[in-house]
Amino acid sequence: MPTLAGLRPTLLRNKGEPELRILKLKELQDRIPKLFGIPSGIPGLDDLFFTFTMEEEGYRKVPLKGLPSASVIHITGVPDTGKTLMAEQFALTQASRQYATLFVTVEVPAPFLAQGLRQRAQALRLAWEEIQDNIFLLELARLPEVRDNIGELCNHLVQIIRDYNIKACVIDSITGLYEGKETAARTIVRRLYEVMKEHYQTAVFISQKRSSHEEMSAEAAGGYGVSHILDCTLVLTKMVVSRSTSSFYGKDPGDIVRTIRIDGCRVCGHDPRVHLLEIEETGIVRVGPALSSKFPN
Repeated sequence: MPTLAGLRPTLLRNKGEPELRILKLKELQDRIPKLFGIPSGIPGLDDLFFTFTMEEEGYRKVPLKGLPSASVIHITGVPDTGKTLMAEQFALTQASRQYATLFVTVEVPAPFLAQGLRQRAQALRLAWEEIQDNIFLLELARLPEVRDNIGELCNHLVQIIRDYNIKACVIDSITGLYEGKETAARTIVRRLYEVMKEHYQTAVFISQKRSSHEEMSAEAAGGYGVSHILDCTLVLTKMVVSRSTSSFYGKDPGDIVRTIRIDGCRVCGHDPRVHLLEIEETGIVRVGPALSSKFPN
């Protein structure tokens, strides 16, 4: 009779399920993706990510000059903080670089999204004629049967990515995919994350925050722990300047101040400070200086 030490565990699984495998790190050597920067199209944002090299005198920061490649970036904030504008700038920038880009619109009908994209392209001084062939829109606003079925949606995403050689993806917003079923939020977002990672997409997921959420937190509306699944979270906030804060921000009472903070990035190094965020009259979002450097103690 074999001893307990000589027994090898047998994995019980249903037919058709993938087999659980233990991989040596060495086996993954040829599959480790190269890390490089993907220009976001958002002035000031690309400067907030970095890697490092080790030298004799210590380590040296190496600016990534973009969003970390093949990462899924989560942008969350209350209304009117610039989330969709940032997503549009990202999509237009990838298209202008001749990369096929998929924009999944969950709430806004496609013609109205196209209207916003055209205005943003004009403000960015990008040639609209050269961009149109590189942006693909998946409209879920009028397809509740797909929007409410994460399995079917993921199958469509995989097919679109393969058929059109998609390199970058935007989903605006993931909140609309788990509306009314918030306990399933993590499962839904995880499935989307797996599709993006499997196909090496650099992706931007937008989520909403309720006004009751603490604005500086990374928590999304109804998304219990959603930010923990994704690679990086950008937290956007806004506040109305009061008399007591007007001198601090250098603005008049009643003006709006917006900020951005990177709430962790598992892919590379990042600047964790709170930065000012400006939305220009043309709708272009721009990351400004860190509050700690603009207003030192």
